[in-house]
Amino acid sequence: MRRHVFGWNSGFPGFNFYPVTLSKLKLDCNYSAAFPSQGITDQASTIDNFHNSQIKTCATSCVKLSEDLPKENPVSDMLVDSFGRLHTYLRISLTERCNLRCQYCMPADGVDLTPKPSLLSQNEIIRLADLFVSSGVNKIRLTGGEPSIRKDIEDICLQLSNLKGLKTLAMTTNGITLGKKLPKLKDCGLNALNISLDTLIPAKFEFMTRRKGHGRVMESINTAIDLGYDPVKVNCVVMRGFNDDEICDFVELTRYKPINVRFIEFMPFDGNVWNVKKLVPYSELLDRVVR
Repeated sequence: MRRHVFGWNSGFPGFNFYPVTLSKLKLDCNYSAAFPSQGITDQASTIDNFHNSQIKTCATSCVKLSEDLPKENPVSDMLVDSFGRLHTYLRISLTERCNLRCQYCMPADGVDLTPKPSLLSQNEIIRLADLFVSSGVNKIRLTGGEPSIRKDIEDICLQLSNLKGLKTLAMTTNGITLGKKLPKLKDCGLNALNISLDTLIPAKFEFMTRRKGHGRVMESINTAIDLGYDPVKVNCVVMRGFNDDEICDFVELTRYKPINVRFIEFMPFDGNVWNVKKLVPYSELLDRVVR
């Protein structure tokens, strides 16, 4: 199963494809197709170029092993897949707990939680991360559940950011509790953010998440911008009949602020009442933006 993502910012449309796993440790191979940056007024021509020409630039976190790799950074065979690609991006789920109950993600009553003794401790997280980084991983993303609700999140970030060879420490978060913690998290080395937000309308937010908090998410996005995060990535799951009428409103967020909006395909999970009629394909997204 693959999750399809269409990313939009002020001049950088692209597509990313992620393998989806549910393990506590997730090693991702992200493929991105992108065009040279252009201004927002040139978006229509940029999209036309996508349809009419070959991709100009291809960025990937799965680089081919070659003799050109730096000799001073030895690579472990465990990071190389059967196609000879070196995987340098590690995802670590810090918790199963979440302070939202998004209808496409989690049942209203939550999920059965793993007993605490079976969860990774802070020391285990750092030890495992150190093993991966020393083997060639240079980017770690913290996920959940909701990672920001973990009480030792600042200490985890500080220790991870000090690992020799780690270039990017990122977090995917719903933004509910992020605003107050973000200044310290940045000081502790968190240097990349993805904030999930599926609607710009508070009433829709409450309906989808079964919780209040739209204003706090928007505050977290603005706080991240004020603190210098560039770009701030906003993840939006697009569902027909719910938020597909807001596509252009999300794109507009990127006009004057360092925001990248990533439109994510609605995926089937147990209990989320998935229906193919709710699916909005990326080709339709592109058509709506240029209309």
